[in-house]
Amino acid sequence: MPFVLKKFPSIKGKKIQLFLLNEVGLTMSVSQKLLAKGRVFDENGTRLQNGQTLKGEFVSVAVFEGQTRGLNPLFNTKDFAIFDKPSGIMVHPTSKDTQYSLLDEIRYHFGDTANLAHRIDMETSGLVLVTKNKISDIYLKTMFEDKKYKKIYHALVKGEIKDKITIATPITKDGGKIGVKMKISSNGKESKTIITPLSYNIQTNQTLVQASPLTGRQHQIRIHLHSIGHTIVGDPIYGVDENIADDYLCKRLSDENRMKYIGHSRLMLHALNLEFEYDDVAYNIYSKQSFMI
Repeated sequence: MPFVLKKFPSIKGKKIQLFLLNEVGLTMSVSQKLLAKGRVFDENGTRLQNGQTLKGEFVSVAVFEGQTRGLNPLFNTKDFAIFDKPSGIMVHPTSKDTQYSLLDEIRYHFGDTANLAHRIDMETSGLVLVTKNKISDIYLKTMFEDKKYKKIYHALVKGEIKDKITIATPITKDGGKIGVKMKISSNGKESKTIITPLSYNIQTNQTLVQASPLTGRQHQIRIHLHSIGHTIVGDPIYGVDENIADDYLCKRLSDENRMKYIGHSRLMLHALNLEFEYDDVAYNIYSKQSFMI
């Protein structure tokens, strides 16, 4: 379990935020975050809130302690690192019950100050950029917000794509049964993806494409390809019945039924390349994973 409950002797009469800062050794921002998320308790298990004065004998704090499963960074500097994430691993825990995520490896290798600079879907494999300190965190997150980077994905899609395509259709929330699902809508946010065909397998009727997203919307590559009739192979949300998608997201779909209804053991989308500048140095990093067709 990444969240561990740690117990500390209380100092009666002291404000909880000062106790966490001075006695537990947490930073002010981490202390405020833990209090806001209800992860600080008295000895009776009652959540303590910012501004409260300590009255009990003990304070318990639920802290995140990263656990490793042997995943090492692909690329490493003093300010940032890059992981080559396998498919099927979440980048961040969704609740205190999440058993394992990429954040486990990040905190295991680099400590509590390390964070994700951006995110990719659980089922998407490939490159994820990680910051190690406050300065690199601000710089690299701003870099993503300002789109001062280049990303290349590989995707295996249904059907044949013969020519290079630019898809520039707005994207918004679908609003249906599947909460994470997106859709094409004139009321959505501006989105643009360049699709370049690389090879075609006539036996499987599948095309390996290079996808270059010029914006960073949720599920952008997935919904853009689906919208032109070339759904990514193994996509458990787009191109399948919503009941199947719901069963998948709620972990009710067996491996056998996944192959039956979705057609592949994973989403065939991979973050292959990441190009950016940091501290006047140009970086052009490639994943060591790849698709075969």
